[in-house]
Amino acid sequence: MFAMSYKVQRYVILVSFLTLPLLLLAVFSFYPALYLAWLSFTSWDGYSPEKAWVGLSNYKEIFTNADIFKVLSHNFVYFIGGIVQNIVALFFAVLLNSRLRGRNAFRVLLFLPYIMNSVAIAYMFTYVYDAQNGSLNALLTSVGLQSWIKSWLGDAAIVNYSLAFISAWKFMGFNMVIYLGALQSIPGDLYEAAKIDGAGPFKSFLYITWPSIIKIVELSMLLTVSGALEVFDLPFVMTKGGPAGSSQTFVTQTVETAFNFSNYGLASAMGMVLLFIVVLVIFVQRKLILRGGD
Repeated sequence: MFAMSYKVQRYVILVSFLTLPLLLLAVFSFYPALYLAWLSFTSWDGYSPEKAWVGLSNYKEIFTNADIFKVLSHNFVYFIGGIVQNIVALFFAVLLNSRLRGRNAFRVLLFLPYIMNSVAIAYMFTYVYDAQNGSLNALLTSVGLQSWIKSWLGDAAIVNYSLAFISAWKFMGFNMVIYLGALQSIPGDLYEAAKIDGAGPFKSFLYITWPSIIKIVELSMLLTVSGALEVFDLPFVMTKGGPAGSSQTFVTQTVETAFNFSNYGLASAMGMVLLFIVVLVIFVQRKLILRGGD
């Protein structure tokens, strides 16, 4: 029987364990990405067997058509909602990290929206926002705030804010748990020493809590930026991009270009542009806004 040395055995084990994950990564990530990049240089309707090579024509159309990039202003609303969401999540994390009675129950209640299916949440809030029989307008009527009643999904001026609120409500619990884990990793001795030195809650947060969790905040902001640029499910299910395209996002516009207008080449180019924008925004955020830390 062939006896392998320890070094050979080590390499055999490493290769054995890495082969399947790398194969899956290549099949379901690298190959689709490369195929998408190639498809972005073609003109294809999604049906015909031939794909005509058009070079940079798709990219030229993207960068010369102002309507394509105009929808990014709708994505910006989700980014603002994400910032508010992170602030609220951090507030609840600090609050529930204290010795509050029933804190575990509150943690579960705040985290529950995150584990709910996005489509189910969309249909639930479709009823909440219904202009005629919705629970939100019914609540406003019952408390005497009839002047606040709106067509939450039918008014172009507020539809994106209505959808961004749902997104913030869903993901706030996730960020809260992340922040809570970061807070619990801070040694309690630091707070005791600060208390002995006369530091109040605000100074303790400013000089102990914040420096200790800044890396986690950076990670959450990276997820917030990328998530805001890639919003799809809520506007697609609840408004179909309406009214009059006022809730259209870059991803829903890409999907519409591919499946409604049968222009898969242009849609692929839009996907590549979105990928470039996400990478660029994250790079700028890491290097300029977030101090370029490792």
